[in-house]
This record gives sequence, structure tokens and C-alpha cells, in this order.
Amino acid sequence: QVQLEVSGGGSVQTGGSLKLSCEASGGTFTSYTLGWFRQAPGPRRQFVAAMSANGETAYNDLVRGRFIVSRDDAKKTVYLVMNNLTPEDTAIYYCAASRSLRWRSGSEYQYDYWGQGTQVTVSS
Repeated sequence: QVQLEVSGGGSVQTGGSLKLSCEASGGTFTSYTLGWFRQAPGPRRQFVAAMSANGETAYNDLVRGRFIVSRDDAKKTVYLVMNNLTPEDTAIYYCAASRSLRWRSGSEYQYDYWGQGTQVTVSS
């Protein structure tokens, strides 16, 4: 069982930056792909970015070049640095852990454990 605790959300203006952190406890951190999803008002979560246990990354095209995912295995923490934010990035952001080989699919159903969400609001 893996517990994930998210921190770092907030409010910024267009063009600003935020850094999200997600600290894990329990489980074997280095066994998991760690991903970020977001949910604007609506039923579905959108894949944002992920980093596998061996350092492979995947990004949603909407954030590629602006967001950077990284992990520190010693701290059992995954990060999401978000640059050049726009109002379209406004959402609740979640981190998640996956042991699936299909983590690149971006499907939330490939992720087993979820942290609580953190609100990111970008104003124009």
C-alpha cells in the first residue's frame, strides 16, 4: 500500500510558475511509475506527465516543453515544475503511482494509488 501526499498548489498569474511535490510512504517507491493528472470541472482526469522507475518520461502534448517531471528516490518524492502557466492549466492536480507496464498510455486506470488533489489556479 502506497500513500501519496501532494503539496505545492496555489494561485499564479498567466506566465507564472509553480512546483508541485508528491511524497510517498509505504510500498517500494522505486518500483513505481509516478504520474501527475489534473481535473478541471468535469468527470475525467487528464494525464499530465509521468516518470518511470528507470527515468523514462511521458508528457501530455498540452504541457510538453512547459512542465517538467522529476523524482528523487532518496526522498521518495516526485515533482512537477510548471512553467509559463495559462488559465487552461487551472485544475486540481493529483499524483498517482503505477506498477503497470502500460503507464505510458496516460490512462488513469493504469494507476493504482492516488494522492489527494491540490488546486492550481491561473488567472489572466
